[in-house]
Amino acid sequence: MKRIGILTAGGDTPALNATIAGAVTRANQLKIEIVGLIKGFNSLFNPRVPHVLLNPLYQEIPELDPTKGGSLIGSSRDFVDPERKEDLDLIVSRLGKLGIEGLICVGGDGTLNGLQPLAERLPTVLAPKTIDNDLGLNYASEPDEYVRVNDATVKGGFRYKRTTSRAVFDLEQIVNYATPGYATAVFVSAQGVERIRTTAESHRRIAIVEVMGRHSGYIALGTAYGRPDLILVPEQPLDLEMLVERVKHTYDLQKNVVIVCGEGIVDEQGRELGAETKSTDPAGNLQLSGAAEALRSKLIQMIGDRYFQLYRRGESAREAIFTRKVGHTQRGGRPLLFDRFYAAQQGAKAVELLAEGRNNAVSILQYNSRKGFHVDGFDANRFRDRWGLIHARSMHPALYDPQLMKPSRMGIDYLTPIFTDAIGEDDMEHTRQTLFAAGNLTQPYHSINTDVNKRIRYLGGEVMVNGV
Repeated sequence: MKRIGILTAGGDTPALNATIAGAVTRANQLKIEIVGLIKGFNSLFNPRVPHVLLNPLYQEIPELDPTKGGSLIGSSRDFVDPERKEDLDLIVSRLGKLGIEGLICVGGDGTLNGLQPLAERLPTVLAPKTIDNDLGLNYASEPDEYVRVNDATVKGGFRYKRTTSRAVFDLEQIVNYATPGYATAVFVSAQGVERIRTTAESHRRIAIVEVMGRHSGYIALGTAYGRPDLILVPEQPLDLEMLVERVKHTYDLQKNVVIVCGEGIVDEQGRELGAETKSTDPAGNLQLSGAAEALRSKLIQMIGDRYFQLYRRGESAREAIFTRKVGHTQRGGRPLLFDRFYAAQQGAKAVELLAEGRNNAVSILQYNSRKGFHVDGFDANRFRDRWGLIHARSMHPALYDPQLMKPSRMGIDYLTPIFTDAIGEDDMEHTRQTLFAAGNLTQPYHSINTDVNKRIRYLGGEVMVNGV
């Protein structure tokens, strides 16, 4: 294999450039050219296929910096429709004209679903990325637990449902222990919780901090490092009566409460608190618009104004209870050492999988007490259920204690190896040297897009005329 392509798809994460850098480094060693496809799957639908050669003369371009967040080749939420056979044939034809013999897609479960029809036409592998940490399996047999249930209210006329598991959960049997971007997202979220705490303490408030993760509670679980009082995860239906009791008990004790909630939390009927609208993103995911605000409304109603008036801490529950979203800061900025290091290894492994003749495979990060963290390859077909669909991984219930509303003992054991040495010495030194640099006050921000734009080429050999 002489030339491969690489693209980044879906939402950005802090470790994308590190993944690309790892892939380029390994490609240089193997004397393989690597072509960056601009804006993810969007480039494949463009007849001119905007692209950048990432390692001319087997030397990586200087714009590729693994310590920078985002993706220097851009991303989009476009996806490949397996029913559109003509589009798929055109895509493979265009890549063939570029001399691309294999493709690396950097993405999550949606990307892995999207590349399945491509893998039938061209060697294609996945290098994982997602801050949600929801690409993987709690145990190898997990896909077999899904069944299809007829439901005329949803697209396609049916929905997928998990049956009761008969597998023994073992941390060392997890397939893809953690995904690049997760550690940095937890770092940002935990810091946010710490900073909100002092405001809640000073003003005798109840704070609800919403973190990302969609239907996975991994980020919320990790915010335990920021020491919130209560953590609510999507995998555990909300018991409002018990929550109110815990909130009051904690508030009576310390005059403030900090609650962390994942954006996909559900009530006892399984309805998503944050699903205020039925709008979806281009990949079909329901857009979650306000779990924290929905929870705040319920607490205002159930606790009531009188409770706070008796404490002389405000005239109303509305005044005493506030919300904050950590938001997209979880997805951006400099990746931590843990994410940079293992993202690069997984990018390198993706190149090796193609070079070894593997197709429809995933580079995964494994952990066990004997070897520690190590990368491996895994057949993507084993992620699929019996109908061929790949489901986002949920946090296993054994990692969470619903009574304490905190990580369980096993949850602590899960988090510890990821975060014990997640922050490198250079991470904090970089902040010290760059954040308050005098030049920041006088020089405008220089976007990586400006430099990469000059390198963009098109199918047919034309140089770039207008930005992409």
